[in-house]
Amino acid sequence: MVNKLKLLLGTGFYSGLLPKAPGTFGSLAALILIYPILQEQDLTYLIMFTVLSSLISLWVSPFFEQTYAEDPGQLVADEWAGQSLVFLTIPLSGSLNGDMTILLAGFMLFRFFDIVKPLGIHSIQKYKGGIGILADDLLAGLYALICLKTLIFFWPKIFGIV
Repeated sequence: MVNKLKLLLGTGFYSGLLPKAPGTFGSLAALILIYPILQEQDLTYLIMFTVLSSLISLWVSPFFEQTYAEDPGQLVADEWAGQSLVFLTIPLSGSLNGDMTILLAGFMLFRFFDIVKPLGIHSIQKYKGGIGILADDLLAGLYALICLKTLIFFWPKIFGIV
């Protein structure tokens, strides 16, 4: 029963079990939950989601590494944590088009940093177990947050922020 719960949560409600690009689909699935959290305009909820996703990732990592492999693609709870970090201090625009632009840009930036792993992200992944699995996604999320904040600062109209 506990392993079924670990599978459900670790795969992001099974989004990580898709055969192609599980990290991408896991990140997209996270956006389904992140968007209504952002609409609440209370930073506390997003912080709680990020912390909860991080704790889940750490809790289920040993099970996933035993079941699949080292840093398995099926485990996407770490993507959920990193993807949510991207939006930590990002306000929504209030318009659907602006909000979707913000979410799409944050998603693409996170996936870029998570896949390419520049600026020390690759080296932080060397840590074994749950810490290494989670830390690279959190760092990718932080870099994506910095880039998204910068883009919004220089081009607020593109994101529906006036």
